Amino acid sequence: MQAVLKDIVARKFQEVERARAAVPLEELKERISELGRPRNFFGALVDRRHAHQTHIIAEVKRKSPSAGVIREDFDPVAIAKSYAANGASAISCLTDEVDFGGHLSYIHMIRDAVKLPVLRKDFLVDIYQVWESRAAGADAILLIGEVLPERDIIDFQILATELGMTTLLEVHDVDNLLRAVNIVGFPQASYSLLGINNRDLRTMKTSLEHSMRLAELLEDTSILVSESGIRTPADLARLRAHGIHIALVGEHLMRQPDPGAALRELLS
Repeated sequence: MQAVLKDIVARKFQEVERARAAVPLEELKERISELGRPRNFFGALVDRRHAHQTHIIAEVKRKSPSAGVIREDFDPVAIAKSYAANGASAISCLTDEVDFGGHLSYIHMIRDAVKLPVLRKDFLVDIYQVWESRAAGADAILLIGEVLPERDIIDFQILATELGMTTLLEVHDVDNLLRAVNIVGFPQASYSLLGINNRDLRTMKTSLEHSMRLAELLEDTSILVSESGIRTPADLARLRAHGIHIALVGEHLMRQPDPGAALRELLS
């Protein structure tokens, strides 16, 4: 695992222990019991009736370890509303505070402002965080193949499905893709997406060709999400030519003066 990722994961285990001490699991379950059903993240993105269209998960992100501060004038709700008004199918919200400038409270704030389903994007290492995500209002969670052993991925997927959340299982390399194809969609196919992150964890560089090469190893690309390094309508067209019709776009949009207008241009 790349050094930065190792450091983040080690910190996450410490954060989970502090969170568990502050908010016991029973309290999270009580909060969840007071919430309505999650929005259908999977259904918002997998649209077999309009298979030629690209659906965008637009990301709300202030900074990252590879890029530093991406946006100084950061208003997560205003950005999400702009995305929703300009063609986003779903929202991805970074909740890691230290390296990405996010916060768990942003999820409820965004859901109160827009009707789109919201993905909690963070580094989940403990099943407590699955409960925590739903209690915070998340409709979907990210699971990273390079971070989690297979048994944890399966357990997290089962609980997420029981809570009505979609899982986006993300991989960076071929080995983890081949591992993921055997467990993605478990225990219920309509609650599970497979993501390919185009960022090389060794060099931190992105390449759109990475999604295209890995897509060739899959029989069904309808649940495939290409992540990172997507900037132009031509990029989306190239992905569609390889059967990929869902993309997660963050840094490119966040760098623009008007993220919503940039999203509209990307989808044009």
